[in-house]
Amino acid sequence: MQVKSVVFPIHLIVGCLFAFTSYSQDKNKNRFGKVEPKDFEKTTFELDTSAHAVILADVGTSEFEMARDHFEIRFKRTRRVKIVDDNGYDAAKVEIPLIKSGQSEERLLSLKAVSYNLENGKVVETKMDSKSVFTDELVKNYIEKKFTLPAVKAGTIIEYTYSVSSPFVFNLQPWVFQDEYPCLWSEYSVTIPEYYDFVFLRQGYQSFVINGERSSDRRSYEMSYELDGGASRTQHATYTTNVATTHWATRDVPALKEENYTTTLYNHISKIEFQLASIKYPDSPIKPVMSTWPKLYEDLNKKEDFGASLDKNNGYLSDVVDELTAGLSSDTAKARRIYNYVRQNFSCTIHSGLYLTKSLKTVFTSHNGNETDLNLLLVAMLRRAKLDANPVILSTRQHGLTYEMYPIINRFNYTIASVNSTTGTYFMDASLPYLGFGRLDSRCYNGHARILSPEIPAIRFDADSLQEKKTTYIMLMGENGVIKGHFEQRPTYMESCDLRETVKTKGKEEFFKPVTKSFAMEATVSNTVIEDLDDYEIPVKVSYDFEMKPEADGMLYINPMFSEATLNNPFKSQERFYPVEMPYVIDELYTLNMTIPEGFEVEELPKPAIVQLNETDGVFQYLIQRNENQIQFRSRIKLARATFNPDEYNLLRDFYDMIVKKQAEQIVLKKK
Repeated sequence: MQVKSVVFPIHLIVGCLFAFTSYSQDKNKNRFGKVEPKDFEKTTFELDTSAHAVILADVGTSEFEMARDHFEIRFKRTRRVKIVDDNGYDAAKVEIPLIKSGQSEERLLSLKAVSYNLENGKVVETKMDSKSVFTDELVKNYIEKKFTLPAVKAGTIIEYTYSVSSPFVFNLQPWVFQDEYPCLWSEYSVTIPEYYDFVFLRQGYQSFVINGERSSDRRSYEMSYELDGGASRTQHATYTTNVATTHWATRDVPALKEENYTTTLYNHISKIEFQLASIKYPDSPIKPVMSTWPKLYEDLNKKEDFGASLDKNNGYLSDVVDELTAGLSSDTAKARRIYNYVRQNFSCTIHSGLYLTKSLKTVFTSHNGNETDLNLLLVAMLRRAKLDANPVILSTRQHGLTYEMYPIINRFNYTIASVNSTTGTYFMDASLPYLGFGRLDSRCYNGHARILSPEIPAIRFDADSLQEKKTTYIMLMGENGVIKGHFEQRPTYMESCDLRETVKTKGKEEFFKPVTKSFAMEATVSNTVIEDLDDYEIPVKVSYDFEMKPEADGMLYINPMFSEATLNNPFKSQERFYPVEMPYVIDELYTLNMTIPEGFEVEELPKPAIVQLNETDGVFQYLIQRNENQIQFRSRIKLARATFNPDEYNLLRDFYDMIVKKQAEQIVLKKK
């Protein structure tokens, strides 16, 4: 995680209310520019003894200042970091993104960077040369200043300070209080004149020692701004106005580390962001800056790279649409036929983009595009068939959460299609070739989304509502000194999509190759079958026969779960600071019917167990019984939801500990 002065794209969970309690006794104790030998004494830090670097202090301010006769934002930052070992060198690499638009651009000012090393009991200072700063062109309207501090080794203390002058009053810098390294002190304050109304957006789980402490004063500005009516009416005057400063600080914040079952760390990192809502200059009406949902719908519908062509005649679609819908009376049947046509005949070049990359007619003739190209083409074809179809915008799980209250368009990164019929509303994504009608990939299940119809209603795709079932059945018997078995499985729907792609690209034989290696003893596999490969509405069915040869020592060890056992607990950390976010709700049922081979008897049988998670949130069943020469076994893992809060983490980890332990147990048979 590199240090950045601008964070984009922005992801958030919002908290707009801050306590204005003063904690003046909590202050940064580092004296920037002053490093002493005692500062090198610590080689590890109690906050995280495994940390490769530690942020000693990170302090920033943002203020509105006058530049000639207009406002600019001056952002200042100073940071001090201790490099603990050789794996912490990345902390000495700094990136500062800057915005440019036309003739206006953000400028990096007064950059200083110094490395401090302790040599023979004395602090040796190495300053970075200005020639070590490089500029990279990023995406449109973004550049990046990059530098690496000199003379860095294990034990080095680095420090850098800089300011950025921005003519873009909307770009009040966000602040991240948490990093991939632990941070002993992080502090930020913003000073805003009352002309600008910002929404404060805060997320994270860390407590603050200074939590939105606010102070006010009055300042005078010599201003020049356009009155309502155009450039010919420009107001020049000196005004005195109220100015508010808001202040936050955290202490001893642990590093945020990637864990299993996480959508994106950007949803959970502790930070504060700002969204400009309106501007109110003296003697002028309030100028709204933040859009509304109806206005966003209107704007997107007018955009040539989004909805402008959806309601045009689009006569080039007539022949194909008429042929696809011929003889069909049901709206659902028509929608299914059109969807399958786009899914089968158009290829997706990239899955990231909210807007069209080319005209719909070009998409139609080229038979390819990004997911928005294909799904807006699908909407246009559905409307051509006189169906009630609309685009839907959402944010994928890796992109981060959207906020239902504020229509901030850069929170969204994905477009799908919807259609209303007498049998219901269906959501479709024609960019993935193995998705059936009315199915979405699990990455789309990320909460709030919007249907782009005149009412622009809010909808939700929550992982807790996506249920994925897997059923496995094994029959086992012994014959002529050989263990024979039959395996049948219906994997989850999402697993079936992956399987279909594997078979198409690599062949069925490649899919079955790992099966033989999954047995604990020498085995052969035959009669391999995959059913329903071409029916994308349902999961596939996998089956095969197998034979195993027991060891010659007279003992036979059989794990009744075979290759389906949960081998490792996915929750390894002792604690977790943010939610567990599974992609869907799981229900895995496994059944084994076993005939004890002739000449063998049971030496040891696992004990049955039933474990509940929070009484109603999940259950693990491990049931086994013997009836004469038959053994019946059943294992089931069923969760009621996909998302668990941090305070439920230990229970969930213990739940999976039990699963791993029980599913590793074996049936032991010995020769009579």
